[in-house]
Amino acid sequence: MLEPKIVPKRKLPRYGFHTHTENFNGRLAMIGFIALVILEMSLGHGILVW
Repeated sequence: MLEPKIVPKRKLPRYGFHTHTENFNGRLAMIGFIALVILEMSLGHGILVW
């Protein structure tokens, strides 16, 4: 079997589920959750209490 001399590089698509986008989204969610907990602690009540 013949092997190609040059292996083409595959470009990542610009949309869809990828590990780097999922990691980024998870990190932003964790930062937002911690910010919400800190806000509720500083206010003394939940954010949805009128």
